[in-house]
Amino acid sequence: MKITFKDKDLEKCALNEKYRVKKLGTLRAKLFLKRLDDFRNAENLEKTRFLPGNFHELVGDRKGQWACNLDQPYRLIFEPHEDPIPTDINGKYIWIEIKGIEIIEITNYHEK
Repeated sequence: MKITFKDKDLEKCALNEKYRVKKLGTLRAKLFLKRLDDFRNAENLEKTRFLPGNFHELVGDRKGQWACNLDQPYRLIFEPHEDPIPTDINGKYIWIEIKGIEIIEITNYHEK
């Protein structure tokens, strides 16, 4: 799957181990890299659905975004490249048709 980043800081975290650990801490940095590897090794979002990390759709004001777990309570937030996001006749997202994502942020969205 193709991965892009919303900003240069997230991209630098992905590419530079020393910066990643400094910015995220050892555990979160390791899990961030693991999730990126999961995406890179998947041909579409469906292939991540049942991997460790609880990849899931978000709702409410974050509808159209997905998240996966890093270290509690932090999540990696991402959006599909596809615009519009593929849906079936019932409005459910079709994960298998999502072939690229943009990493939006690492956050504890439950705190906001």
